[in-house]
Amino acid sequence: MRLTKISLKDKRLFNRFLGASSRGLAVYAFENIFIWKELFDIRWVVIEDSLCVFFRDKIGCFLYLPPLGSNKGPGAVEEVFKIMDSFNRNKEISRIENIEEEDISFYQGLGLDCRIKSYDYLCGREDLTDLGGNRFKSKRSSFNYFIKHNKFEYLPFSLRHKEDCFKLYDCWRGKRKANNPDPLSCGMLDDAAICLAALLKNYRKLDITGRLVKIGQNLKAFTFGYELNPDTFCVLYEVADLSVKGLAQFIFRSFCQELKDYKYINIMDDSGLENLKKVKLSYHPVKLVPAYIAKKKDE
Repeated sequence: MRLTKISLKDKRLFNRFLGASSRGLAVYAFENIFIWKELFDIRWVVIEDSLCVFFRDKIGCFLYLPPLGSNKGPGAVEEVFKIMDSFNRNKEISRIENIEEEDISFYQGLGLDCRIKSYDYLCGREDLTDLGGNRFKSKRSSFNYFIKHNKFEYLPFSLRHKEDCFKLYDCWRGKRKANNPDPLSCGMLDDAAICLAALLKNYRKLDITGRLVKIGQNLKAFTFGYELNPDTFCVLYEVADLSVKGLAQFIFRSFCQELKDYKYINIMDDSGLENLKKVKLSYHPVKLVPAYIAKKKDE
C-alpha cells in the first residue's frame, strides 16, 4: 500500500477529515501535525474511508492519530497495524496514539490494550482574561507589574520578526536548560526549536495566529496558536524573556483577551515534565482532556 509524504497541498484533505467531528485534543489540527515533518517522516493513506497518519523515525513507526473517518470499523485498524509491523522489527513500537476518551470502548472492543498517554489542559477563556479572585492573585500581580514598569508594544506577528524569534527562542532555551538539565526536557526543547522553524517557514500557508511583545527595539516575547474547534483555541508556543518580570503573564492574558469567539483555551499537555505540569495547573484548567495509546495485547 502506497503511503503519501505529507505536504502543504494536503491541508484541505486533512482538514476535511479532522473537521468531521469536534475534537478536544490539540493534536487534531493540520498545523500540529505538519510542523513535525523535520523530525519524522510523516506519511498518510486513506483506508476504508479513514485518513491514517503515520510518523516514522529511526526508532520505528506509529500512528499519530487514530484512523479519522465518520464510520469506524475494524478493517482500518487491522490494516494500520499490518503497515506498522512491516516497519517495526520490535512490534511493541506499533501503536495508535492520541485516542480520545469517547473512542476508547471501540478500541478495547477490538481487543487492544488502551492506556493513558497524557492530558491536555483546557482552561476557560474568561478565567484567563479576568484573572479574578485569590487563585489568580499572583498572575494578576505579575501582569500589573509588567504594565507598570515597562514601555512596550503588543503587536501582530510579522515575518520580518522571524530571525528575532529564533534568537529569543535560543536564549530562552539556554536558560531553561540551565534551570533544568534533565536530558528529556532538553531534548524536547531542541525538538520544539525544529518545529518552530517549520512553523515560521510555512507561516503564511498555515492557519496560525501570532503575537509578539517588543520593549524598545527588542523582541521580548512571542506566542502562536490556532483554532482547534469552534469553541476552542490552542496556544502552541509561548516564549518570553525570563528576565522580564510579568512578561509571560502579560502576553498570555493579552492573547486570550483577543480570542473572544472562543469559550476555551487549550494550553496543550505537560510532556510528562513536573515543572511544566505545575505551571499549567496554576492557570486552574476546567478540564483535563485525556489522550490514550492503543497497542496489541501481549500474546
